[in-house]
Amino acid sequence: MNNLPQIIEDIRADLTARNDVRDATLRRSRDLIRLCAQSIRAVHRHEFEEAAGLLDEARDAAAQMLAAIEDLPDLFYTGYTQDALKELTEAHLVYAFVNGGDLPTPQALGVPSHTFLNGMSEAGTEMRRFALDMIRRGRVEEAEPFLAIMDEVYSQNITIDFPDAITGGLRRQTDVLRATLERTRGDVTMAMRQEQMRQALAAFEERVMGTTGMLVEAVMAPLETDDE
Repeated sequence: MNNLPQIIEDIRADLTARNDVRDATLRRSRDLIRLCAQSIRAVHRHEFEEAAGLLDEARDAAAQMLAAIEDLPDLFYTGYTQDALKELTEAHLVYAFVNGGDLPTPQALGVPSHTFLNGMSEAGTEMRRFALDMIRRGRVEEAEPFLAIMDEVYSQNITIDFPDAITGGLRRQTDVLRATLERTRGDVTMAMRQEQMRQALAAFEERVMGTTGMLVEAVMAPLETDDE
């Protein structure tokens, strides 16, 4: 029993060090989430250079966060760390979806597979905002590619058939994506029909105006002859 105080003191020192790392990781995860949110907002504003710069900062922040907990798997797999890595995935995929090109891999981002899938689901859901932006601007056909991205992400997600304990609750995220996809599909379909109707009415109006003009000319011609 003589060494019990020393054992407790060593444990206290270990827990103090872990708590310090935890506090630092929590702060870094918040900073990382903030950078990712700013990048997504920049993409929505079509400020792609700024978005890319923020993604660079986010990757640096993630690297620092992960380096500090490399030997602490309990902190790596805790909620706030995985949430931050999910946001990192979402921000990178939103940028890639909008700009085209190859997607970053989980290995390139340094995130677990299940976290990548959940981030991809949220990135797919985010495409609704881009589709609605195109509709509001009257560029309905340009909304379709974003709908196609959502559809592809959903189609891939439903092939992942593992328990939630393995996928980190992917099934719930997939359900959210499916509901968002169906709403967006309805909005895009309605907007396309309205645009088709608008074009048809415009064409009809043009034909009517043309016919009216011809009738007026036909009526006025004899009158002009009589005046002469």
